[in-house]
Amino acid sequence: MTVFDELKARGLLAQLTDEKEIKELVNNGKAVFYIGFDPTADSLHVGHFMALCLMKRLQMAGNKPIALIGGGTAMIGDPSGRSDMRNMMTTETIDHNCECFKKQMSKFIDFSDGKALMVNNAEWLRDLNYIEFIRDIGAHFSVNRMLTAECYKQRMEKGLSFLEFNYMIMQSYDFLSLYERYGCNMQFGGDDQWSNMLGGTELIRRKLGKDAYAMTITLLLNSEGKKMGKTQKGAVWLDPEKTSPFEFYQYWRNVGDADVLKCIRMLTFLPMEEIEKMDAWEGSQLNTAKEILAFELTKMIHGEEEAVRAQESARALFTSGNAADMPTAVLSAEDFKEDSIDILSILVKSGLVPTRNEGRRAVEQGGVSVDGEKVGDIKAAFTKEQLRGDGLVVKRGKKNFRKVVVE
Repeated sequence: MTVFDELKARGLLAQLTDEKEIKELVNNGKAVFYIGFDPTADSLHVGHFMALCLMKRLQMAGNKPIALIGGGTAMIGDPSGRSDMRNMMTTETIDHNCECFKKQMSKFIDFSDGKALMVNNAEWLRDLNYIEFIRDIGAHFSVNRMLTAECYKQRMEKGLSFLEFNYMIMQSYDFLSLYERYGCNMQFGGDDQWSNMLGGTELIRRKLGKDAYAMTITLLLNSEGKKMGKTQKGAVWLDPEKTSPFEFYQYWRNVGDADVLKCIRMLTFLPMEEIEKMDAWEGSQLNTAKEILAFELTKMIHGEEEAVRAQESARALFTSGNAADMPTAVLSAEDFKEDSIDILSILVKSGLVPTRNEGRRAVEQGGVSVDGEKVGDIKAAFTKEQLRGDGLVVKRGKKNFRKVVVE
């Protein structure tokens, strides 16, 4: 199986231009490709996993990845797939987030000896001369055609600012800049970026002539991959200070039955022959598949030792109801009234529910337990003494739990 065929077999490719040329470059290790990352937080999350794994896969085949950090484009809104314009950030915050990304990406990509590059588009965007830019680049774009792009059509009814309207031109200029500076001949991105990506390919060909060739590929489930990073509490981060290895493991251990084999195919580096055998798995075998998925991805991010610890703790939780590495919520003295705290307050303060009303429903529906005992009374309360030492294990449903202790 060729590299290109494996990308298709793993379900990673959706749309592309110049398939014949793309196959030749990818299969022969001649692709110099980029994927962009917006530094809107100080950590990557699991929604970035697919892109990172793809970069690693292609680098292993001899191709050269460029991780493009959007230090310049992060300063304006990106309307793609969004109903509202994102919040503006200071340059200091953006630069800090970029540095954090570098450390995390190095776990996936080998940047030594020029095997890969990490580039910040602030290098060419922040100091642009506006008049020269519009004259040199803007002339290659049709406003009528841009308005037909889905990312802009979604925003037209609520209002599309000129600031946001610039995003396609800037992203296209990124590809041109990477092509001219680093010989980048290919770009990858999510389905929601297709119009912007085509803009970059067309800009290179129009500006540099027919002899210049550049290609685009979208990731089949990248938009879905972004959703992978979201839970009721927010994103599942790659930074262990934000999401512990145990929580990270549990996130993947709890994926749905319908998604587990798809995730194994797209995100792990297990051989396709091994994965194809799993396609026939059902019932309890899917739980085994979830453990495999969780272990492989935790090992990739946090190392094998942490993956083993997380797996052992997860198994201990479901067999004995306790685990050494369980996520912990710490209550303070101010959280107690007359030396006790009610179950609804515990649920909210531990992060197991966002509101008391939701906690009430969870208790009344029989979905809450403390140290293995169901709690059916919304007025149930616990004392400081009960929460001292090892604390209490509070569960909401089968998948959400916290060890709750007092300072």
